[in-house]
Amino acid sequence: MLQWAQPYSILLFLDNNHYTSPYSKYECLLAAGSVNIITDTGQEALSLLARQHSEKNDWFFGHINYDYKNHLEKKLTSTHPIRTGWPDLHFFCPAIVCYIEAGKDILNIESYTLSPLDIYNEIINTVLPPLMQQPALSFSQTINKAHYLQIIAALRQHIADGDCYEINFCNNAFCNNAMIDPVQVFHRLNALSPAPFAACYRLDDKYMMCASPERYLQKNGDRVIAEPIKGTARRDADAQKDLQIKTALRQDIKERAENVMIVDLMRNDLARCCEVGSVQVDELFGVYTFPQVHQLISTVSGKIKNDLTFADAIKCSFPMGSMTGAPKIKVMQLIDKYEASRRELFSGTVGYITPEGDFDFNVVIRSLFYSTKDQYLSYQTGGAITYDSKPEQEWEEMRLKAWALEKIFA
Repeated sequence: MLQWAQPYSILLFLDNNHYTSPYSKYECLLAAGSVNIITDTGQEALSLLARQHSEKNDWFFGHINYDYKNHLEKKLTSTHPIRTGWPDLHFFCPAIVCYIEAGKDILNIESYTLSPLDIYNEIINTVLPPLMQQPALSFSQTINKAHYLQIIAALRQHIADGDCYEINFCNNAFCNNAMIDPVQVFHRLNALSPAPFAACYRLDDKYMMCASPERYLQKNGDRVIAEPIKGTARRDADAQKDLQIKTALRQDIKERAENVMIVDLMRNDLARCCEVGSVQVDELFGVYTFPQVHQLISTVSGKIKNDLTFADAIKCSFPMGSMTGAPKIKVMQLIDKYEASRRELFSGTVGYITPEGDFDFNVVIRSLFYSTKDQYLSYQTGGAITYDSKPEQEWEEMRLKAWALEKIFA
């Protein structure tokens, strides 16, 4: 499907990679081409998206940059220059949608252009090129290790001074003059680090190759569900040691503190758009295993108010607390002060809205961003900083999350 869609200048492929979850609705989806576009219309963009959806009752796919926060909160700005060039918000009503529902083996095809049968025949007759070795590339860290450790110490002082409780701090890595095949890179990343919210996204000359394990927000009927991740531990090849690491993560006081602070933040965000008394923590401190790491994941849900649209749920909770910290506005101001790069699509979200008005959006992490125009390749990784954070360990966690992204080009 993804190879067949390459001629389209706009496409979004979402892959669940066979992960089982009570909230999974689709094994994979592909949206290609567009019959309607909503892009970068400022503060009213989400409301415009909701109006367009209510008029058309159709699919919409797209993204919201982290920097869209500036349209939602007047106190916030992004002072670093734009580098990758993703619009703050971009949604498209696709010309073609293909999807397989979770647990099923039927390919559904909906189209404004070609007949579904013609599309199906084209897909199954698409010749897959061999998976080629990618060029050896070396990434430069925007903030070097010594400076990174100094910033962690400064952030711990902000916490000691009572400015905040927890802050998500990230570092940018980049490579200039990178000549890569984005789709082949996505296939390698997806094979190396399969994740339940994987995505390959093209918007003209810009590509994102994503291996995200995290759901930002899902709407299913009148319920909204968030699954914030906070707490990370490495995997070990030895099964007994791996189990010990997994058990230690569940019991780690610092990691649990990180997680519960974001759970409280998410409860507060959802309370703004949900019926009083409906917000609940469905799971606290669940440990989930992925190819390179174990993660501490909690689930928060609530019943959305009858008079609100899906756009209101996003307005009340974006950006996701797992990528900001608490209190939310203050830490976003500190993020802009201490990070050396604009986040843009990183720690934003990509996903879909169904014709019925349900949606599912991921958290854009563990992702590569590439411009075919200037051959600029980049990624960002980081972690949550609390007062108990040890700077050296935070650097190592940041590098651990980058392992699969760099391994492709080693």
